[in-house]
Amino acid sequence: MKLTFYKYQGTGNDFVMIDNRHLKISKNDTKLIGRLCDRKFGIGADGLILLENSEDSEDDFKMVYFNADGNESSMCGNGGRCLVAFAKFLNIIEDSARFTAIDGIHEAVIKDSLVSLKMQKVAEVSSNEDFLFLDTGSPHHVAFSENIGLKDIKKEGAAIRYSDRYGNAGTNVNFVEAISADSFSVRTYERGVEDETLSCGTGVTAVAIAAYESGKTSSEKVKLITPGGELSVSFKKTENGYEDIWLSGPAEQVFKGEIEC
Repeated sequence: MKLTFYKYQGTGNDFVMIDNRHLKISKNDTKLIGRLCDRKFGIGADGLILLENSEDSEDDFKMVYFNADGNESSMCGNGGRCLVAFAKFLNIIEDSARFTAIDGIHEAVIKDSLVSLKMQKVAEVSSNEDFLFLDTGSPHHVAFSENIGLKDIKKEGAAIRYSDRYGNAGTNVNFVEAISADSFSVRTYERGVEDETLSCGTGVTAVAIAAYESGKTSSEKVKLITPGGELSVSFKKTENGYEDIWLSGPAEQVFKGEIEC
């Protein structure tokens, strides 16, 4: 089978995109999905995303996301933003969208070169002595420190991801350094990729909320600098937690291709 695919990236977080409205790809074929994401033997990506028809008549489409290891995963923020750009390229939407992902319904807006994605509410943030933990569609361990540019993210991230604290499910791990009162540098170890990625959308969302929760910023709009580029996160703190959370940044098509499966 010859498969047409598209490659997208959002601040260096890269994805194989496939229009699967006619269900050409089986979601159970983990070996194929893993091979397509393999940087040596396939296309190469942090994950693969299928754009499918939604069962909800109010949706424009549905998002099905797989980690690079071929397993279906929790929500991916940058992937969601890239999928919205892909949907516009396919003429499914114009400048706004509503879609369903594994964690529920999302809204999105495209303005100029930026794609903004509304994330799920965060009701609870667990604060510990040297880290915070929260779920922004995916679980995130957030640790504030200094000189994160010198850290071995793969080694230190894996140690936390596979620790007894998080069990078999594991977690994503973010190392964060303050730059100013409302901007932070972030490096992320992503489970499923099992390495550092250039950016992580749910990760920077978690970092922005963790920074506010821990008093490291008083701003409800935060700039996040990742190795792959700049993102911003805005939110509102309420008595029920954090709401109206928006993740914003660039999302670009890199190339289109065909591959024999």
